[in-house]
Amino acid sequence: MLGRPRRPLSTPGLVKDFLELLSIPSEELTDLLRLAAQLKVKQRRGVPHPLLQGRMLGLVFQKPSTRTRVSFEAGMNQLGGQAIVLPMGDIQLSRGESVADTARVLSRYLDAIVVRTFDHVIVEEWAREATIPVINGLTDLNHPCQALSDLLTIQEKRGRLKGMKIAYVGDGNNVTNSLIEAAAKMGMTIAAGCPPGYQPDQHIVDLARVEAQKTGALIEIGADPLVAVKDADVVYTDVWISMGREREQARRLKTLAPYQLNERLLKRAKPDALVMHCLPAHRGEEISAEVLDGPQSVVLDQAENRLHMQKAILVKLLAKKNGSRSS
Repeated sequence: MLGRPRRPLSTPGLVKDFLELLSIPSEELTDLLRLAAQLKVKQRRGVPHPLLQGRMLGLVFQKPSTRTRVSFEAGMNQLGGQAIVLPMGDIQLSRGESVADTARVLSRYLDAIVVRTFDHVIVEEWAREATIPVINGLTDLNHPCQALSDLLTIQEKRGRLKGMKIAYVGDGNNVTNSLIEAAAKMGMTIAAGCPPGYQPDQHIVDLARVEAQKTGALIEIGADPLVAVKDADVVYTDVWISMGREREQARRLKTLAPYQLNERLLKRAKPDALVMHCLPAHRGEEISAEVLDGPQSVVLDQAENRLHMQKAILVKLLAKKNGSRSS
């Protein structure tokens, strides 16, 4: 599959980079959630927290972005640092300069880099060549910043993570893969209802099931959305036509039509189930307007929590890099 890692998972812990969740110990993920919650309180109370004063973050983006870009830029500013947006088309990578040379040079200018790209091996190459922390802002295989922000939202709304059931319906994409990793690390149940050919990455599922044996998590992969959603605490979906899949639009719309998250499907979940979507959303395709805009939807809370989680990730990585305290 395009984007599958071609090397072993990185060294456990936030030693240098933030590429995916399975290699990070559960204790460190819990610390990130705690720190994000603390930073959220400070920001909402207007308490200055310039923990990264004088630091510089680079955002190297090959894909368009709203939430990832703005949350990292705003977050870095709130932490006292600065961010520079580097669209791929505006730097020499677009004219054939290697990732290795670019990463090494930018390591002399910046304190950390966020990379948002297609193939996951590209962000792994950035991490291999850069001497500063590299953060996965999204690849076709993983979206770890989103999944960790989603955990923060669930924890806020329900007070716990362990034992909670997330149901994911639709296209088993990068968000699904990272949610599976997150659930495995935190002892949750995740049930994916995705049609054949659109299911999550099997390599990630296999690795997550190994992790689940340690944490008590359950990972259920099937094709029936009604089965996946039954008694779920959280019902999650995402767009059917991800960036780079536009040529498959007609086929995807036809195949995924039975997987729309609508009121009929939501009734199979718990009465107070949270509705989640990482946005942008296409009302009337993967989710109905009534559900997306309904009282059970927490999509705006998810989006806000991207800001607080990105800040926590930056503080943890740069604090380790510089040997300073993170809180």
